[in-house]
Amino acid sequence: MRGTYPPYNPLSLRPRLPMNLRAILHVDMDAFYASVEQHDFPQWRGLPLIVGGLGSRGVVATCSYEARRFGVHSALPMAAARRLCPQAILVKPRMARYAEVSRAVFALFNDATPLVEGLSLDEAFLDVTASQRLLGTPLAIAAKIKQRVREVTGLACSVGVSHNKWLAKLATELGKPDGLFEITEANRQTVLDPLSVGRLWTVGKVTAQKLEAAGYRRIVDLRLASASALARVVGNQHRLLQDLANGVDARPVIADREEKSMGAETTFSADLRALSEVRAWLLKLCEKVSERARRHGISGRVLTIKLRSPPFVTETRQCRWDEPANATQQLYATADRLLQVWWQGRADPALRLLGVSLAYLSAAPAPASWFGDALGQDQDRIADALNRRFGAGTLKRARSLSARED
Repeated sequence: MRGTYPPYNPLSLRPRLPMNLRAILHVDMDAFYASVEQHDFPQWRGLPLIVGGLGSRGVVATCSYEARRFGVHSALPMAAARRLCPQAILVKPRMARYAEVSRAVFALFNDATPLVEGLSLDEAFLDVTASQRLLGTPLAIAAKIKQRVREVTGLACSVGVSHNKWLAKLATELGKPDGLFEITEANRQTVLDPLSVGRLWTVGKVTAQKLEAAGYRRIVDLRLASASALARVVGNQHRLLQDLANGVDARPVIADREEKSMGAETTFSADLRALSEVRAWLLKLCEKVSERARRHGISGRVLTIKLRSPPFVTETRQCRWDEPANATQQLYATADRLLQVWWQGRADPALRLLGVSLAYLSAAPAPASWFGDALGQDQDRIADALNRRFGAGTLKRARSLSARED
């Protein structure tokens, strides 16, 4: 029976309305970080610009379309990006600024519908089914959103329009940059059939290679395949793939998705071998995570540290508290104990990446200490107030000052 999937598959959630009656938009800001930089610094417009880590191990976060013509793309090592485009302007990310612009963009989304599912700072699904009576057709709503985003932020976005999330996102990809593209019941298979199987949602490089080796190169090949033959190649996933090949995706737009964890990490330009340096960085990361948790009024019960040693071995260490926490001092004390045990268990410890994350989040504030300010909560309140007023990093603990960004 079409539409029935194994328990792990989110497509098993059926919407209350028939699929072809829904109106779903997918909005993606074009080269978001790079576009913000070119907007804020007009002298960089029209020039290749790369945003990312500038150290020897930095990677590209995003780049302008001018840089993409040289083969630069996100997740590319910065050293390789410099070789491909030596004339590019290199910029470190300004996350606070990008978050500020993102809030303005999402406010515009919420003007159109309360059903906004944010995927990142610069990307979201919108269910505008109930908005059509007041705002017009889905295509008209999408065009208005594009117009308002440009008026308010000066930036371009691409919008895909369809009756489900998979097709709306595909429409965005096909329309980029600065695009507006609609996939309807009428043009659905005309659009889908010629595309490579690698364009399907959930199909990664390995699965695409398996499908192509078995003779399934285009989406139309999957659509017309026998279920038994396809199952021999991809197992139970054949039902999902054939539904997608037919344009079927019943996942609902889930508004206000709760964060399951929050964290921060950094990659070092040279391996750190001094425990004192690593501890300074650990404190700096704990400050970032705890301040963010307090700013959102949430606490967490599980703290995890992430440790990557050369050449590329990644490990985690975790601790669970009885009560939720968001105090910097408590996060750091726990993280430091985990780090010390890991460090002492190695003959020649070294780190190229360090991360801290807080999970099992809840909206309840962390309980006040029965022992006065034993957790440093007064310090946190003062630091938070000053950093909000004068900018992040205005007030830091002295022990974290030796942890300097590249």
